[in-house]
Amino acid sequence: MTDHTATLRSYVRMAPVIPVVTLEDARLSIDLAQTLVRAGLPVIEVTLRTPGALDAINAIAKAVPEAVVGAGTIVEAGQIGEAADAGAKFIVTPGTPARLAERLLESPVPVLPGCATVSEAMTLTGLGFQALKFFPAAASGGAAWLKSIGGPLPKLSFCPTGGIDPASAPSYLALPNVPCVGGTWITPSEILKAGDFATIGRLASEAAALKGRT
Repeated sequence: MTDHTATLRSYVRMAPVIPVVTLEDARLSIDLAQTLVRAGLPVIEVTLRTPGALDAINAIAKAVPEAVVGAGTIVEAGQIGEAADAGAKFIVTPGTPARLAERLLESPVPVLPGCATVSEAMTLTGLGFQALKFFPAAASGGAAWLKSIGGPLPKLSFCPTGGIDPASAPSYLALPNVPCVGGTWITPSEILKAGDFATIGRLASEAAALKGRT
């Protein structure tokens, strides 16, 4: 296993929020990434939920080098190499079954593996992962769960994602084991489809400002 821990830790500490983006139209990717970077959110997770997702990642990686673009919704081992080849600087899984975990250990880029239970978190830390995605956060115990796990698993840090909004984000960011949260509220689908980057820029700036509340 290549130790990407330091690199991943630097990524999750770059901004308080990682926008989780589902792009139907890859042509919007460069303008979107530039908007997010200017607003103070340089780390971007593009989910592999659309046919153009890899093209979007590739476009961002080439045209917006100041962005740290990652690939989310990695659910199959074959997607690891595809995402890395497209230019993803990190990958994110919603959950981490044993067979996928084995392949993640060989990933050429840092991995933020998903978990939703204490047992899953312990299994992943046993494999060497120290920064995890907590998903779906709101449905799996929210900030209270993360606070309670801090005692028995003090070396772990989490990026909670799922059901988080501007109102609830500060309660997560106030925890010592939460350097950032993932959120979809910054790029609402209809606003993104319309290419309304002014609104996205405003939402992103507000999200970047959440750092001051931690």
